[in-house]
Amino acid sequence: MEAVGTPGGGRWKALGSDIKDMVAEQVRYRDLLLRMTERDIRIRYKQSVMGFGWAIFMPLVNMIVFSVIFMRVAPIDTGMPYPIFAYSGLLAWNCFASALRFSTNSLTSNPNLVTKIYFPREIFPFSAVLVSLVDFAIGATVLAALMLWYQVDVSVTLLFLPVIVVVQTIFTAAVALMLAMANLYYRDVKYLFELLIQVWMFTTAVVYPIELVGGTLGALLKLNPMTPIIDAYRAVIVRGELPAAAPFSMAAVFAVVCLILAWTTFHRSEFEFAENL
Repeated sequence: MEAVGTPGGGRWKALGSDIKDMVAEQVRYRDLLLRMTERDIRIRYKQSVMGFGWAIFMPLVNMIVFSVIFMRVAPIDTGMPYPIFAYSGLLAWNCFASALRFSTNSLTSNPNLVTKIYFPREIFPFSAVLVSLVDFAIGATVLAALMLWYQVDVSVTLLFLPVIVVVQTIFTAAVALMLAMANLYYRDVKYLFELLIQVWMFTTAVVYPIELVGGTLGALLKLNPMTPIIDAYRAVIVRGELPAAAPFSMAAVFAVVCLILAWTTFHRSEFEFAENL
């Protein structure tokens, strides 16, 4: 590592200072983040007959569809009841995809706030991530019911669950920041996102084990950072074991690095946002 006195060392020092300032700013504006999250929850379910039921309905319907396919049409062995395998993956994935979907438009849908009032603009995508965690908690009740139905015991490894949630939240926040900023500069990003998120889902261990895909393609799919995160959920909740150390640790490190890069890029660019609205 370069010494602090060298140009490279100066860059590291500047990066550390930026991170410290960004975190301190978020702490100062934490009440605004909470109010924004509450507002987004109200807006999302306003005039909705099912209300929070949508957080359960979508992964449940998808679970039923994929259960028919992979239990009746093309049976596969997942090492656990397939409905639990599918729902646990879909629950985590929907949390991820939903946060990105709403964060992509979070800046462009709030032009008055972005252009007229000063506060850290990352609050918008961060709020979308927090709302998705609320949906995740509600949807988890169905997973608990499925485990009771299939008589799957809960293990002490469940205590590791908050770590997995934190890692997923960090990675989701990183991608959310980049998408929100990209959509501000290029408005067709929101259309490309819908295509890419579908492709990304089927290259992740959401509804089938990645281990079933062999060769070069299987090796490439295992590089997907969301796969070890979703596998980690199944490990601690259903299998009663800790997640595979190497893949999960790599995903965690990758998530942190992505957040640092995305957040600093976003923070340094936010003063230009008003010009693009």
